Amino acid sequence: MTASNLNFKAYVIIVAGGTGSRMRSAVPKQFLLLKGKPVLMHTIEAFYHSETKPDIIIALSAELHLQWQQLCTQHQFIIPHQLVGGGETRFHSVKNGLDSISGDTEAIIAIHDAARPLTERGIIDKSYINAAEHGNAVAAVKSRDSVRQVKNNGSVSLNREEIYLVQTPQTFRWSQLKQAYLQPYNDNFTDDASVVEAAGFTINLIDGSSSNIKITFTEDIAFAEWLMSEKSIIDGP
Repeated sequence: MTASNLNFKAYVIIVAGGTGSRMRSAVPKQFLLLKGKPVLMHTIEAFYHSETKPDIIIALSAELHLQWQQLCTQHQFIIPHQLVGGGETRFHSVKNGLDSISGDTEAIIAIHDAARPLTERGIIDKSYINAAEHGNAVAAVKSRDSVRQVKNNGSVSLNREEIYLVQTPQTFRWSQLKQAYLQPYNDNFTDDASVVEAAGFTINLIDGSSSNIKITFTEDIAFAEWLMSEKSIIDGP
């Protein structure tokens, strides 16, 4: 199976609810400029230029919709996408995105962080293929560092060969997501995989990438630009 011959409708819900508070910035991190245009535009382009070419849904705080539309006009950004309101938490934002998808009970839906603009197209396509075959696919990378868990007023060493750092996209069959998001919100829901797992489904990991960084702090913009420049040198024009 390849992404181009999937027998399912593909969607991506890009969660863009960040306010930039951790970056101490007045500009939401998804709107910060990366190589001359907002981070969110790079993220949308990654999915648009993938082989899968999913329908794109952006879950964004309603108060930012006008600003986003103005940015699209300013940057002549015309990739088709649908805006839905962001929720109080990531859980509620994803739920709003799901509610906008009707009648596609066989769909495959990826959930992705708006602040991960460097996701490789190969990872995107692989996530849809694996979700079609196994029900879900969650991008993750093995920990490169030693890991310790704080426990009983001390800490214990964990086997880093068993530790994975979870990224996005996290991709699921519609049926799994729909069932999972019928659950009431729980503070233990740290990402979409945790919601689906709580509904009784086994989570399947696929290889992510160390370059699939999440823009969280100001210095991440400079690092992302460096990664983009390095990739341009390797791939050529």
